[in-house]
Amino acid sequence: MTSSASQAPGPAGPGEPSADLLRQFWWLHDARWYQGVARRFGQDAANEVNAEAMQFVTRRIAAAYAREEGLGPGLSAAELATALTGISELMTGDAVEASNKVTGEESFETAVTRNFALEMLARAGTLEGYECPCPQMRAGWFEGLKTEVSDHRVECLRTGGSACRFRTSTASDAAAATTAGAATSAAATATATATVPGKETP
Repeated sequence: MTSSASQAPGPAGPGEPSADLLRQFWWLHDARWYQGVARRFGQDAANEVNAEAMQFVTRRIAAAYAREEGLGPGLSAAELATALTGISELMTGDAVEASNKVTGEESFETAVTRNFALEMLARAGTLEGYECPCPQMRAGWFEGLKTEVSDHRVECLRTGGSACRFRTSTASDAAAATTAGAATSAAATATATATVPGKETP
């Protein structure tokens, strides 16, 4: 299914700004407000507000994308990979270079090899201390797509990685991991309780 949300924007009409030009202005606004908050209130505040705003906006964008594409809740890994590719292109055009590769029936991996925001921050001299809002951005996407996942960042461009890399599992894999983690935690707690002097094993 195709829709206005996922189709590449057509040529701008007479007197109309192109989609790429609008994205450039959005990037400029994004940079200016971040720098303004950082100067007035410190970079920690700018990072916090940036992450909060990012999750709110990306949730709305993903929900709109899902409506346009006719996507229901509980997407498969392959459907999620396709959706994230479409949403990323819609938001950033060619300012971000990313791929989403299905790695299993219930898993996929995202690799971002270029991010224009990091390039702008480096030029402005504020890359040090910047906290990438990528986890919040992706959380917003998954919320908007109404799909529960386990999403882990394993590499980051800002900290010297070759890419911003995320590994994602859909609901059944995520639930299994959560169950296994809870069982391990419970076993560790029981062992610790049994070996503390003066404590009775429940």
